[in-house]
Amino acid sequence: MNSVVLRVLSGKIEWENYFFTCFYNNYMNYEETLDYLYDRTPAFHKYGSIAYKPGLERSIALDDLAGNPHRRYKTIHVAGTNGKGSVAHLIAATLQAAGHKVGLYTSPHLIDFRERIRINGKPITQQFITDFVGKNTKFIEREKPSFFELISAMALDYFRHKKVTYAVIEAGMGGMYDSTNIIQPTLSIITSISLEHTEYLGDTLLKIAGEKAGIIKRNVPVIIGEMNNEELFNFFTSKAFEKSSPITFATERDTLSYAEMQYDGSWFYETTDYGILKGELCGPAQKLNSQIVLSALKILTNSGTQIRLSAIRKAFSNVTKMTGFMGRWQEIHAVPKIVCDIGHNTGAWKVNCKMLMNEARRCEKMHMIIGISKDKDIDDILSLIPKNATCYFTQAHGSRAMPAKELAARGEALGLNGKSFKSVREAVSDAIKKASAKDFIFIGGSTFVVAETLPLFPNAIK
Repeated sequence: MNSVVLRVLSGKIEWENYFFTCFYNNYMNYEETLDYLYDRTPAFHKYGSIAYKPGLERSIALDDLAGNPHRRYKTIHVAGTNGKGSVAHLIAATLQAAGHKVGLYTSPHLIDFRERIRINGKPITQQFITDFVGKNTKFIEREKPSFFELISAMALDYFRHKKVTYAVIEAGMGGMYDSTNIIQPTLSIITSISLEHTEYLGDTLLKIAGEKAGIIKRNVPVIIGEMNNEELFNFFTSKAFEKSSPITFATERDTLSYAEMQYDGSWFYETTDYGILKGELCGPAQKLNSQIVLSALKILTNSGTQIRLSAIRKAFSNVTKMTGFMGRWQEIHAVPKIVCDIGHNTGAWKVNCKMLMNEARRCEKMHMIIGISKDKDIDDILSLIPKNATCYFTQAHGSRAMPAKELAARGEALGLNGKSFKSVREAVSDAIKKASAKDFIFIGGSTFVVAETLPLFPNAIK
């Protein structure tokens, strides 16, 4: 290949400038482009701390290089410990149903990288990904942005390219120094605050709240979700005052006159502004998420955004089909009933426990397929697993996964019964063999465990 320099060092062939040469000569296809991304821009979801790059300077430089694309459309910024994915997808679905062309940027992906960047539910094209990386190769090689920094810039540029009217942007980790925090949104949302990524965001709720509050912009309305902590309530009130930002606490606003979770985990809502709504998204957390979304819709409509009642009803009852949302208490098989959920911190598992208790009352036996990343609060999560369940301890591919045997030993020390499996596929296969038609199987503990599970159930992929 022209201009590819080969060197032999210690018996190893090094392809210097290989990727740059391929892009320059239009040799790189989509799969090779993804290989390049993971090679040159280490991803936090794969490698953890070595991929974490605080600061906004690279994101600002990428944004300037692209001509500040996010200034061409309205944006809604969503941050928080838990719930931000549900909130982002539901707002995007509602705006889409109302006739808007809506970009949606979320992370991580479960099956296909292109899930991260969608417009009206349709994933970004392979060609745009290849072209975007190709034209920014010099910047990548020189500035070495993180994976998330580069993909965030790609999303913002794609939304301009496709002429969206709204883009719902989910923050990654934190808020203040998150790559997405270069936008000037029309609305900011912070869904919840609990301990997560303490080595990066701080080891107290107040410190983490400080990071999340970084998305509050001057004169931009902000919605705060769960807030049963007076110190955090006062903190966010003060931060909003400093920025002259109108603040709404979703649980204090009278959005719901009645809410009841159905036997399958879905919701029946009587709302004060929009009448009766049927909520497709399952689990106790969805009541709060719906309160946040209803508060957001009220702010948007008051500012002139046209959203019909029929659009709200359609979005609430069809959000997964409209946006491709997966992995949140998702039923992937009927007999035996199999549910997967990507919840991977203590806050999410406290919510999952309520759903597990509901299932325990209806099933004969519970099977728990569990894999957890090494950097999570493993003992806290394991302590929330029902003691009478049969556990299948496993591990996803990748260096971040807690080895299954070590996880099983931690579980046994906490009174859990089960055995270890070296792959998710083996754990799922064994659980299905042992489960009767009246049993219940749960799969989760890690986004990556769910990501490896879904391809085993093709009908569950949105």
